[in-house]
Amino acid sequence: MKSFSMCIALTILLNLSASLAAAEKTAPVRMGAGAMTFDTVPGWGLGADGKSVLGPTHGGVAIDKAGNIYTSANKGVVVFSPDGKVIREFLGKAYSDMHDIEIRDEDGVEYIYGARNNNAEGIKFNAKDGKIVLKLTVAGIAEQSGLKIRRMNPTAITVAPNGDIFLADGYYSNRIFRFDKAGKYLAHFGKKGNGMEQFNTAHGMTLDTRYDPPRLLICDRNHRPKGRMVHYSLDGKFLGEVVTGLGMPTSVSVQGDFASIPDLHGRVVIIDKTNTIIAVLGHNPDRRRGSSFGIKQEQWVEGHFSGTHGSCWDAEGNLYVQDWNVSGRIMKLVRVKR
Repeated sequence: MKSFSMCIALTILLNLSASLAAAEKTAPVRMGAGAMTFDTVPGWGLGADGKSVLGPTHGGVAIDKAGNIYTSANKGVVVFSPDGKVIREFLGKAYSDMHDIEIRDEDGVEYIYGARNNNAEGIKFNAKDGKIVLKLTVAGIAEQSGLKIRRMNPTAITVAPNGDIFLADGYYSNRIFRFDKAGKYLAHFGKKGNGMEQFNTAHGMTLDTRYDPPRLLICDRNHRPKGRMVHYSLDGKFLGEVVTGLGMPTSVSVQGDFASIPDLHGRVVIIDKTNTIIAVLGHNPDRRRGSSFGIKQEQWVEGHFSGTHGSCWDAEGNLYVQDWNVSGRIMKLVRVKR
């Protein structure tokens, strides 16, 4: 009996030592500058076995009133608690391949709006029970607008204060479609090209609440000579370039006076209200790996991003960042209080 007890004690000690060693193996990485300094949280969002629970990711990030984090993967939408535990999932064909997501409180009920790239539609569903309440389809747009369209590949979605919905067809026509809150087509603007008022992959979009009235802030990812951010009014008027030379800006998230802009080359750029770059996060020194989808989990480097695709701020100013990644990667960056 004594020998058996000693064996149990030794086993517990070895397991504890292994856990401590694992914890020590990956240390937080500090990044950014000034008020926009962050520490990574190693292992955040991974399963009990240390593996990604997401599968391939090519989507966005959104956060609800309770601080829960929603991220879209190829398989559907996964919801994490602030400490990185999965609390619910919306999986399967109805929720797959959302290239961008946004959450909105409407009369006390929160809804997820999603741009479904491969499924050629915009979607709105209840963030708690998953009930789908609205779809924006090619057939609907063609019927209501008179446009002769047979295809679209939506990349981004956002909602105006009055409930109007904007859906960017960034992987095909580069039009931005506008609908009322019931899904009725209202208007569209934009076309493909490298002109000042054209888009070369309208890849990301959000409502820029740093301005009054708010305006659309759009990621023109492949615009030449380099990627840029542009402003449009809510009625589709071009207001000007915001930032140029960003590489390949994929999406944008606004909180207060700041905006986070993931760049597919493996970094997140933060700008202030004057649209000055004030911090760069997660810069990957290896340009080839920084923009690669195929970096498997065993190749991840703490503090180095790859194919950075989505981001969102929580109420405390922390950032959650998703990579375009074969294994499925989402990271928590904790804002350093100064």
